[in-house]
Amino acid sequence: MPTKVIINGCKGRMGQSLLSCAARMSNIEVVGQADQGDDLNALLPKCEVVIDFSYHDVTSRVAAICAKHEKALVIGTTGHSDVEKSQIITCTDLIPMVWTSNYSTGVNTLFWLARKAAEILGTSFDLEVVEMHHRSKIDAPSGTATTLLEILGDVRKLQLSDALRHGRKGITGERTSTEIGIHALRGGDVVGDHTVIFAADGERLELTHKASSRETFANGALRAAQWVVGKRPAIYDMQDVLGLKQSTA
Repeated sequence: MPTKVIINGCKGRMGQSLLSCAARMSNIEVVGQADQGDDLNALLPKCEVVIDFSYHDVTSRVAAICAKHEKALVIGTTGHSDVEKSQIITCTDLIPMVWTSNYSTGVNTLFWLARKAAEILGTSFDLEVVEMHHRSKIDAPSGTATTLLEILGDVRKLQLSDALRHGRKGITGERTSTEIGIHALRGGDVVGDHTVIFAADGERLELTHKASSRETFANGALRAAQWVVGKRPAIYDMQDVLGLKQSTA
């Protein structure tokens, strides 16, 4: 039986991509579409899981509605405030969620590689992250870049609130070994480019992922929707869906 899915944020770029990809999948059935002004409550009884690619300030309400109806949730929005994150997390007592900054299989491999490289190379390498997205993206740095920064900070045992340098301007002084640079570029129709740079005296390692189609993310989100149905209430991420956490244990 196909997994019954509702797409929230169906009129946006990702919503349209999800609908296009789902139409080609025999194991997915889109039983509802919702966007701003629609009554999501009325649609929920039809589905097993909701995929939300609306806006960060909407997701907490979507999570609450899913919890009320005991429906699984896949969260694709980014840029949540601490308050919004807290409101979403409270719903995981009742429903399973997949919540990740990026649903691409390649990007999640980049997450894994970035962690391993940071562990292997050690503190003699300086860390910089560069990301670029289309001109219409409203948050910076991207959710994917933020995840990369969290991975690097975790390996280095750094507090990101102290370590991050959002671009550089003026007389900044010499770079310290305890900072991580983050640079957000915006322009054109770039779907999403992310590079992690490990730079030391005499050598540099760069790990890069470039997305050329939103279908990469849509296919991953639909895969996550199938996976999460029937799981116990908790927060999961794409590393769980792909089995990468088990492979690194």
